[in-house]
Amino acid sequence: MRIVLAVVGRLKAGPERELSARYLERAQAACRQVGLTSIDVREIDESRARRSEDRKSEEAAAITALLAKGGRLIVCDERGKSISSEDFSRDIGTARDAGEASYVLVIGGPDGIAPELRSSASMAIAFGAMTWPHQLVRVMALEQIYRAVTILSGHPYHRV
Repeated sequence: MRIVLAVVGRLKAGPERELSARYLERAQAACRQVGLTSIDVREIDESRARRSEDRKSEEAAAITALLAKGGRLIVCDERGKSISSEDFSRDIGTARDAGEASYVLVIGGPDGIAPELRSSASMAIAFGAMTWPHQLVRVMALEQIYRAVTILSGHPYHRV
């Protein structure tokens, strides 16, 4: 199973890009030992449509195109559920063990995620009740993906 972090927007050069790259490299290096084929980040251009609903709809279509048949879709949404790192890791392991082709974690654009995409997701998660900049959400998502891989492998990176 492959893990895809699908994000609307591009990450500019700077410390967030460097930290994102560091967690992505670590996760990629460790993923095969826990039965994952790859971990990738796919950037999707922000829609330039005039209306918010149209922008969200266009971005949702681009994200949907990334989904393989049998893939599990998880969206990051401020109204989502706060889950523990262990629960996130367990969900990835469950998807892997069920033979899912992909596990796609989505970070929407400035307007949020289209309702039709949100409703088709297996789960909506939030990184707490606060609102976070997209650059930091990407770093946090990649760190949690890396942490999930280490939990699945029994590596001591995750301490309780």
